[in-house]
Amino acid sequence: MASLQDQLLKAGLVDKKKAKQVKQEKRKQSKQQPKGQAVVNETAERARQALKEKSEKDRQMNLERQKEAEQKALKAQVKQIITQHRIKREEGDVPYQFVDDNKIKKIYVTQAVYDQLVRGQVGIAALNESYELIPRVIADKIIQRDPEAMVKMPEKATDEQAAEDDPYADYPIPDDLMW
Repeated sequence: MASLQDQLLKAGLVDKKKAKQVKQEKRKQSKQQPKGQAVVNETAERARQALKEKSEKDRQMNLERQKEAEQKALKAQVKQIITQHRIKREEGDVPYQFVDDNKIKKIYVTQAVYDQLVRGQVGIAALNESYELIPRVIADKIIQRDPEAMVKMPEKATDEQAAEDDPYADYPIPDDLMW
């Protein structure tokens, strides 16, 4: 098979003098370039760069997938903890109101559970579309895993705080009062 140059000569599109000149220039260029380095280096460099970018992108996607899997596992753990440790809530006649997503919610509990909620011994956790009562120790574990799962965790009131907040502490009640 003849080269492109020979075909162009036969067709009469290029004369012999011009073909010879192009051949010499091509030879000079190949002599000036060091052996082993050719245009291939440029394409190889581009291929290496593309491979590097692809591996970086894959690594980022794997990290995102891993984070999503960890979040999903934590949510499953929280759900399991809530279902295992929830306090059975009998329908009481005492309403307890709390805030969830800037909305006031109300649950009815017994007086004993209400007292525990006020003292901070029991917290309220959201499970699906309902609210569950959780003991304080378990609520702390849930908060460590997913703070958003706990809807209401009252502050633990201590006797010292109650004594400090008492506005009538300076006014002792006399024992000998007669009515």
